[in-house]
Amino acid sequence: MKVLVTGAAGFIGSHITGLLLAQGFEVIALDDLSTGSLRNLESYHGLPGFRFVQADIRERASLSPHFAGADWVMHLAGRSDIVPSIEQPTDYFDVNVSGTLNVLQAAREHGIKRLVYAASSSSYGIPDAYPTPETAPIRPEYPYALTKAMGEELVLHWAKVYQLPAVSLRLFNVYGPRSRTSGAYGAVFGVFLAQHLKGLPLTIVGDGEQTRDFTFVTDVARAFLAAARSDASAEVFNVGSGNHYSVNYLVELIGGERCYIPKRPGEPDCTFADTTRIRSRLDWAPQVSFEEGVAVMKQCMKDWTDAPVWTPERIADATRVWFDHLGQPQ
Repeated sequence: MKVLVTGAAGFIGSHITGLLLAQGFEVIALDDLSTGSLRNLESYHGLPGFRFVQADIRERASLSPHFAGADWVMHLAGRSDIVPSIEQPTDYFDVNVSGTLNVLQAAREHGIKRLVYAASSSSYGIPDAYPTPETAPIRPEYPYALTKAMGEELVLHWAKVYQLPAVSLRLFNVYGPRSRTSGAYGAVFGVFLAQHLKGLPLTIVGDGEQTRDFTFVTDVARAFLAAARSDASAEVFNVGSGNHYSVNYLVELIGGERCYIPKRPGEPDCTFADTTRIRSRLDWAPQVSFEEGVAVMKQCMKDWTDAPVWTPERIADATRVWFDHLGQPQ
């Protein structure tokens, strides 16, 4: 079988590409390289069944031919990060919403048998219930979360109206090797590891007691494969670790001095996925414990040698727009 992976040169997409190749699938790795890196795919070049295509999901006419002959589509291409989405909402809409529409139309045109969409748990906003089930209201706090939710709505609607077999996976706080080392401030592992390498204090938002459902990337890749192999359609599944961990505990595992910076508006005190549905429907469960995952990250810490080093002053400057727009009285 042949699988097209959009956003294949990105963090999660590259791990999905590797899993598919290891399972004997042919893979068309599609990416425009605006945020992804060919370094994430370098170990796959020359492998039987691997082909890289540079294409932009915003360009419908040039995108569609790459879907020819594919059986499944894993759709991960998109814009991420909170601050840039506040500054550039049009770009986020063009990529995450219009780009997803183009992917869906190409999938219809070429008779794709299964599409799996990478949604975001950030679309829940600040939930009322923990662990948070898929039935929780969608209440995005910033444009990134909104555009990911809109992309999901398109996927589910195309599944119902056009009978395109498709499911959406709401991903919770994914981390692991190859997570981005550049770009806007926001990815806690990249921030901490770069600071640790330089012997700087780790910058903890608020009091550090906020918890996150840190989910290891190989478990996420397995969830995509499980969803593709299932008969589910027009369904949503949370993908989480089955637990949640404080930022202070993460700092304890990494080691080093601490520095506390102001809490940011629009961020929940907890993210914690209810994974009952994916466990029962897709027979999927996470395999990598948080402690094991952090140990892996520490082993590949050198990958963050050239990553931006964030000080409290740089963080304050980079996140000023966040406070300006989301810190206003509602």
